[in-house]
Amino acid sequence: MTVTTISSATKEVKIGFNQPFVIIGERINPTGRKILAEEMKVGDYSRVESDALAQVVAGAHMLDVNAGIPLADEPRILAEAIQLVQSITDVPLSIDSSIIAALEAGLSVYQGKALVNSVTGEDEVLERVLPLVKKYGAAVVAISNDETGISEDPDERFAVAKKIVERAADYGIHYSDVIVDPLVMPIGAINTAGLQVMHVVRRLREELKVNTTCGASNVSFGLPNRNGINSAFLTMAMGAGMTSAITSPLHPEVMQAVRGGDVMMGNDPNCANWIRAYREPQAAGTERVRGGRRRRA
Repeated sequence: MTVTTISSATKEVKIGFNQPFVIIGERINPTGRKILAEEMKVGDYSRVESDALAQVVAGAHMLDVNAGIPLADEPRILAEAIQLVQSITDVPLSIDSSIIAALEAGLSVYQGKALVNSVTGEDEVLERVLPLVKKYGAAVVAISNDETGISEDPDERFAVAKKIVERAADYGIHYSDVIVDPLVMPIGAINTAGLQVMHVVRRLREELKVNTTCGASNVSFGLPNRNGINSAFLTMAMGAGMTSAITSPLHPEVMQAVRGGDVMMGNDPNCANWIRAYREPQAAGTERVRGGRRRRA
């Protein structure tokens, strides 16, 4: 079965069909966060540091790092943010930018095997991003849209993904290093958005044998109780074959849904991760004895 390995200098994360679901923390992103954007623009990364540490404590297996700030020096900021995050945590990173110079700046300072986020199906974009992915030995997120935009036909999205996987192979990038994002649309606007994603994910797993990811919170945009919708979506996506997601681990119900999904998918042997996360701490002054009874010390 397909396994995509992403690494930092000291830690590997495996994304795969028979692996625990991988949460890629989304919080280090100045889009829509005015204070964070202003801080990063002037070289203040204190909020980046706190966001990184909080997400890892909450259970993120990887972190996405984005520095997309209008009229800012994105290559410099992205490289500095990556170096900072790698100095305080050992989880692997997703380097997130639509600017080639910024991607290269980030990749040039990254320690380990990064995930490049992302490449789309436009020929011009493929010709610019894929050589960079190959040069640095990275893996890449392939987004299922091209010059025609985002199709509501899931089979069209599959066709774009197939094109990207085949073009990556032309550059010597194995399909195991291509993680496809089938594009999650707001279900409040498109009632079939969930069904579309499940259809694409199944085909991607069965036919292209690639791993998948998504921006999971997109599905709940505009709805109340967004974490409830996100949780339901993630467990269903896992059942369809999705293997990772870019989302916030800071919402306990979302992490509970993912951990529960791992248990039901057989990807948490002996429920070890679930028990570790949710077992009630043993009361002080007691100890376990045979038969499960407790004896006062």
